Amino acid sequence: MKIRLRQKEFHMETVGPVDHHSLLRTIVLSLIPGILILLFLILFAPLANQFGLSSTLVLFAAIALVLVPFELGYLLLLGKKLNGRFSLKGIILFHEKIPLWQFFVFIPLLLLWTIFCFAVISPKIDHFFIDNFFTWLPKWFFANGFTQNAGQYSKTVLILTIILGFVFNGLVGPIVEELYFRGYLLPRLGQTGRWAPLLNVVLFSLYHLFSPWQNATRILALLPLVYVVWWKRNIVIGIVTHCSLNILGMIAMLVFLNKA
Repeated sequence: MKIRLRQKEFHMETVGPVDHHSLLRTIVLSLIPGILILLFLILFAPLANQFGLSSTLVLFAAIALVLVPFELGYLLLLGKKLNGRFSLKGIILFHEKIPLWQFFVFIPLLLLWTIFCFAVISPKIDHFFIDNFFTWLPKWFFANGFTQNAGQYSKTVLILTIILGFVFNGLVGPIVEELYFRGYLLPRLGQTGRWAPLLNVVLFSLYHLFSPWQNATRILALLPLVYVVWWKRNIVIGIVTHCSLNILGMIAMLVFLNKA
């Protein structure tokens, strides 16, 4: 028992002391990238629509041009300050090893739950919030308009949207978001104790300012995922589940477009 305890203590020391964030700092760091993405969408989506481009394409472009540079760039700058070079060492935590079989248990269960929430629960809840609170938003603000009005876009626009969607919404974006929210922000909420995952997922949902009607569904869908990542101290669970969910969403979009 003594040997195991010492090994565990040594492992924690190699990670280094965690700089716990204040609640205000956590809120600011969580919402700033969402605000920037929203501003990008407001500035370029109406203009893009005038040139026959979709708002969904603009949103995927925002992932590449705003989300990734800000979130990953901020983490790398912190790594340079800590390590003297651009690195995520000591910045991204929650990379403790877990038995391989746990990946094959947690990830499928979490993925099934999130799919159920977004495929079954989301349509009813989202329509309620849209019809009662967000009817004032312009049509280009709603991403589902892309699939519903796919016929008005050229084949080139459709192909470009799908490619950007798979690359940035399916892979790059979710990976960076998990590094930023679960690998960086979540471990630094230690002062909130067991409330840390709930606070993290609420702020992560609110950060999606371009789809506020989905907050209730998003929190319900992602809360188990964030709790498991926090419980197991393993960010890979979050990355694989998040990427899988978004890729399945892109496949569903592709299937719908082929049928349209």
